[in-house]
Amino acid sequence: MRLLASRFGMLLRRTETWVLLVALAAIIAVVFASIGLISERGATGPTANLSKLFITFPGAYDQVLAFVLGLGGLFAVIFGASIAGSEWTWGTLKVAVTRGQRRSSYLVVSFIALAVLTGIGFLIVFVSGVAAAYVGATIGNIQTSGISDAAALAALPNKLVRGWVAVSAEAAVGFAIATFARSQLAGIGVGIALYFGGNFLTLVLPNIVKWLPFNAATAIVGTAAGPASSFGFSVPQLDPDVALLVVAAWLLGSLAITALYVERTDITK
Repeated sequence: MRLLASRFGMLLRRTETWVLLVALAAIIAVVFASIGLISERGATGPTANLSKLFITFPGAYDQVLAFVLGLGGLFAVIFGASIAGSEWTWGTLKVAVTRGQRRSSYLVVSFIALAVLTGIGFLIVFVSGVAAAYVGATIGNIQTSGISDAAALAALPNKLVRGWVAVSAEAAVGFAIATFARSQLAGIGVGIALYFGGNFLTLVLPNIVKWLPFNAATAIVGTAAGPASSFGFSVPQLDPDVALLVVAAWLLGSLAITALYVERTDITK
């Protein structure tokens, strides 16, 4: 517990923690508030009507969640890669081992702290997105009575827990890549390439790409937005329960491989 608290405190002091959180929350807030502004100016047509669905409650809950899982997945993989890569760049893993910490235990506990903080950030961003959607609906003169819909509110806890598992798995992928590469920049670069590469490959290999972590993460709550609907094309998605198992496999697999690698590699180089 002492190591977990120490690693959690370290993450809170890291600049990238706050930069990524504020940037993601700001982007989502601007997007959803802007939709209301466009609606208020009287935009018409199929695209305008479709955009209004993003800020019409109770459906706005799912739209915000899908957006957070989509764009948030990119931020999660960057965060995971940044934290894991810094262990090599700053030599903190080597120092921990010399003090008697077991390599794999140290990295796994570090990731647990990262996952907890990612979950807190995920919740903060989701709440800010819902608030922005409400503001957007108010600006656009769209009814907001659905915000108190009992069925939607009752379903939220389960969806938020699933979402936390999803972003944690995406962070685990970045964490594993950066550990293998022993570099923050390499981990972040490969993670970003996988994120955008998966979006493009969705158009040509949909039945394969749907099993990748970013696509499965979007499907985990049963929403249609995000990577699975890239560029406006309708593509196959996993069943939410299957997606949960796939995401859990990516999460545990990434951690297991990372632990095995760090136990067998020479950390003195």
